[in-house]
Amino acid sequence: MIDILKGFRDFLLKGDLITTAVGLAMGLVTVALTESLVENLITPIVAAIIGKPDFADLSFTINGSVFRYGAFLNALLVFVSTAVAIYFFVIVPYKKYQELRGASAKTRPCPECTTSISVAARRCPACTAVVVPDGA
Repeated sequence: MIDILKGFRDFLLKGDLITTAVGLAMGLVTVALTESLVENLITPIVAAIIGKPDFADLSFTINGSVFRYGAFLNALLVFVSTAVAIYFFVIVPYKKYQELRGASAKTRPCPECTTSISVAARRCPACTAVVVPDGA
């Protein structure tokens, strides 16, 4: 029973799980912030241009069925704005960081187990296979 609890504790404290939890929390607050940006700034600007104060009221009716395409437009704006924010504030800086760090140039896959290893490695730390260093 102690081993099970220790294993569960190790699982909870593992870096990947904590990183994922932080990423999820940041994603949720980013979506909330983006929704607020779209509702309170972008939609009023677009509405001022086209003369409609709120997209949520936009709809049409066919045979008694109401199609609220305005709510869809708001959701679409939130989606596109979130994608743009994530790309420019997360993906682009991370790519620049990776380039500066030179991570791709300093590692290579192990020919036996495909684990990422240093280019200067003579033995894989995962499978202990003997490998020839790059450039040798």
